[in-house]
Amino acid sequence: MARLYEYQSKILLKEEGIRIPEGDVASSPEEASKIAQVIGKPVVLKIQVWSTGRAQLGGIQFAKTPQEAEEKARLMLGMKIGNFIIDKILIEEKLAIKDEYFAGIIIDDTKKAPLLVFSTAGGTGIEEIARLYPEKIYRIPIDVLTGLREYHMRNYLRKAGLSGKLLVQISDTLTKLYEVCRKYDARSIEINPLVLTEDNLIYAADCHMSIDDYAVFRHPELGIEVAREFNRPPTELEKIAYQVEEKDYRGTFYFFQMADEVSEQEKYIGFHGAGGGGSMMSMDAVLNKGFKLANYCDTSGNPPASKVYRAAKIILSQPNIKGYFASGSGVASQEQYHSARGIVKAFLEEKLTIPAVIRLGGNFEELAKEILATYLKKLPVKVEGYGRDDSPEFCAQRLEELMKDNRFLSHKMSPLIEPDYPKESHCFETFTGKVFIDHQKCVQCKTKGCIEACSAKILKLDKKERPVLSISPEEAKKGKCTECLACEIYCKFHAHDAIYIYLPIPGLKEYREKYNLDS
Repeated sequence: MARLYEYQSKILLKEEGIRIPEGDVASSPEEASKIAQVIGKPVVLKIQVWSTGRAQLGGIQFAKTPQEAEEKARLMLGMKIGNFIIDKILIEEKLAIKDEYFAGIIIDDTKKAPLLVFSTAGGTGIEEIARLYPEKIYRIPIDVLTGLREYHMRNYLRKAGLSGKLLVQISDTLTKLYEVCRKYDARSIEINPLVLTEDNLIYAADCHMSIDDYAVFRHPELGIEVAREFNRPPTELEKIAYQVEEKDYRGTFYFFQMADEVSEQEKYIGFHGAGGGGSMMSMDAVLNKGFKLANYCDTSGNPPASKVYRAAKIILSQPNIKGYFASGSGVASQEQYHSARGIVKAFLEEKLTIPAVIRLGGNFEELAKEILATYLKKLPVKVEGYGRDDSPEFCAQRLEELMKDNRFLSHKMSPLIEPDYPKESHCFETFTGKVFIDHQKCVQCKTKGCIEACSAKILKLDKKERPVLSISPEEAKKGKCTECLACEIYCKFHAHDAIYIYLPIPGLKEYREKYNLDS
């Protein structure tokens, strides 16, 4: 689930007609002062994080004047809460609270329907409310066909002991809350507390909302950068990785950084899994050897070689790792030679200097191991390929031994260099990149093996015996070229290195340049 901050959630509530406190978000002490001045009343300052219990962490402060708000904001901005560096504070009018309630909507996975949870006690977590006041919690299933009707809501609230104007206000608020949930494809939305003020008005004093990952593309207005369930803001490298997955539906690519900073003094490795269960077992194997994971990565669901290549390049954009470990399901149904080719291209471009153990159990695993052994043998370090009969524990042991042989040297991140191909090269676009073929070199080729290597049969020889597209450029761009990388690898090692497949990773070049400058 993709999470929204409190201030973002409240904007959506306000648009639907739910009352929220007057206020705005500040990114500097001076902005906090100006907002407090506009409000013209005592204010509350709240750090913006995806967690509860902010008050106990000093993340909720009160100020009577704009000057005090500025002073408090100066102390709060830059605070580190877990993995968050606080860069935004919500400044709101301080409400005179008479009573507190809890209201939330979640998706009940067992009933496959929305469930409204309402409590006449609020102000603390729903788990704590359930423990202390179970009799005050009401669970109201919602029929997705009929929605949440206000008269239904009133009937439920009467059972909770509400009446009069309070009943009408809360009923209206909860009905609108469901509309927000439905409109934005929320997996969960929570107002805690929903408050009654001294002047008998209902306000959403706090709100947290999570959007279904698979619906994020329908809501560009929400500005969600990464449709993943993180407990912190995504890192720059995670944002770069997500763009790969977001624009390429073929297979799965998931990348998550697990270390704030990879220490050169510790045994950090880059982890590349394939499939959830097998990846978990493989992670256990390396952790039991005392390794630390710089990242978790998963390429599964039969991804093309180009996606595996990009995953490897992103993993190797983490400096100071001492090894590369790829292992997932031992019986994957995907064609493992695609993964092998993606890894070969990435490792060769990176001029890999740390050892790697690659376990590619599944379809065509023998061919995958042969590809790794044949085309990576000239690297200055060892890359070993294994299959289904080799356990994750054995592979983890091999990586440890190879790292010892390499004296635990660390990976140094090199700048990315854009390809400089002759302008007269034959070129066509693929689904996510470009293929360059230097026809001047092709004239010298006797084997024309790239034609046979292309299993999709999108290449043919022209009248001058040079490889060209056998389909239209539009078809190649739509995906008829599967980006299997076979033609490039064949030509590089068995012919005249005339083919280069350019697979850009937006933002990665700049990311590496920035890192090298900072370090």
